[in-house]
Amino acid sequence: MANEFKLTSDMKKDFDKDGFIIVRGLLSNDEVKHVQHALTVGKFSEHTYAVPDGAGRDTHMIMWNHPGVDVTGMVARCEKVAGTCEQLLGGEVYHYHTKLMKKPAKIGGRHIWHQDYGYWYRYGCLFPNMMTVFIAVDKCKRTNGCLQILKGSHKCGRIEHINVAGQVGADMERVDDLAKVLPLEYVELEQADALFFHCNLLHCSSANTSADRRWALLCAYNRADNNPTIKHHHPQYTPLKKVPDTEILECQDFTTVDGKRFIDPVRDKRPGRILTPDEQ
Repeated sequence: MANEFKLTSDMKKDFDKDGFIIVRGLLSNDEVKHVQHALTVGKFSEHTYAVPDGAGRDTHMIMWNHPGVDVTGMVARCEKVAGTCEQLLGGEVYHYHTKLMKKPAKIGGRHIWHQDYGYWYRYGCLFPNMMTVFIAVDKCKRTNGCLQILKGSHKCGRIEHINVAGQVGADMERVDDLAKVLPLEYVELEQADALFFHCNLLHCSSANTSADRRWALLCAYNRADNNPTIKHHHPQYTPLKKVPDTEILECQDFTTVDGKRFIDPVRDKRPGRILTPDEQ
């Protein structure tokens, strides 16, 4: 059975003030199992790639640009995900990309401190009218590398970012200064909980040394009037066909990945690279 969720005015105020909101049980138990099944039986694993964390471990991810028509696409297109982002950002949004972040048990790598807009800025997105919905496919706890955030850090503006190993990280001198005045929070989530967060919110996560894997589905959105000025490996404005929340469970397509355009780390490694017509 589908879970109903409606954004309240207090939640909107919290998002504007803190840079995030946590929604417990955004997906129902049936919905998250439906999503897990799609991620397992579909062809997603064929597109997994590793990103070094600079500390001898790798993070694992699968990323795609367009939501598609399968179960995962229904999640990215549904009202309680995409529609809520429109309310939080104050206008029409389009799907910027979705990724499955996989931290395997024992060996999953860390993610260094960063803002998503720290590198989306490089892609010609002129304004930070962008955000991500982090949906816990597995429990996310301190022990298996849950997100850590600096509450209210979205108000500090974009921080300079540099390449660290295979990741892009924020200037740690500035992060350390902000950590002295802003609360650090560990975003511990139960399966099916979700974190809606602003693209300038500073966040990181530690390595997963536990016996439990940590999978999370992250759907990123850009406001329609913030169309990137540079053709790059993520989409420019593409109208999003939203669907009712009930489509998550009603959809029985677990395997169609046509049109998603999975990210290839070799082909897409250069930010701002001009795409050929067949790649767009």
